[in-house]
This record gives sequence, structure tokens and C-alpha cells, in this order.
Amino acid sequence: MSFRIRGPNASSGMGMADHSKNTFMELKKKKAHRYVIFKIDEKKNEVVVEKTGGPAENYDDFAESLPEDDCRYAVYDFDFVTSENCQKSKIFFIAWSPAISRIRAKMLYATSKDSVKRALDGVHYEIQATDPTEMDLEVIRDRAH
Repeated sequence: MSFRIRGPNASSGMGMADHSKNTFMELKKKKAHRYVIFKIDEKKNEVVVEKTGGPAENYDDFAESLPEDDCRYAVYDFDFVTSENCQKSKIFFIAWSPAISRIRAKMLYATSKDSVKRALDGVHYEIQATDPTEMDLEVIRDRAH
């Protein structure tokens, strides 16, 4: 099932492409990806997968994959060990909206964020970042614990 919003209602947000939802489920259930970066395809009026990172990739690989000057949505599967020595995993939803990105892009991503997040069932934490320091690995660690 695909939720596509067309025509005059487009300002209320873009829907997720089926492939995007399926890729997220591969990250969540099969651990097939460390991260998934999504972008809005304005021609298709939907959110599509731009890039995936393999399970062996790390947080630096993920952060370097985000564009410096354009908005994106991303999910990152963060693995960590608790103080009780238990292996855990938390999925982060990151709304990346750098200060230098176009105003139109910021508005489009902001109006679509809630519908995208609803489509990604199983996200544990959300981070809104306009600068790399707002989504630094230490920020992720602090939120996960």
C-alpha cells in the first residue's frame, strides 16, 4: 500500500514509496542495513531511498553520506552495550535540515516529517538536526542510554 498525496494537498506532506518502507523493514527486522537515507522525489510526490549502508558501516560513514546543503530523512540502527553488559539496538529517525539548505526544501521536509515518521513504525528516538554537532555520535549515545 502506498500513500501518495497529489495535487493541492501536497503541502500536507509526501507519502512513503513502498520500496522505502520495505527497505526500513529490512533494517529493522533483518539488520540488512546499518542506515537508510531517504529523500523526497518531487516528481513522484513520494519519499524514496537515496542510499543504504551495510551492516559493517559505522556512524561516521552514515554522517558523511548526508549532504552538506540539502535536507534528508534518515534512520540509523545504533548498537550498544548496556551497563548490565547486554547487547541492545535502538533505531533513530533523523530529520536532517542544514541551515544552508534552500528554504523550499526545509519547508517541504518539515511538512512531510510526521507522515514519514508514522510510516516508519519501530523508530525509538527522533533527532532534528540543522548542524552535524546536533547529531554527533555522543548525542546518539546519550539518547540511547
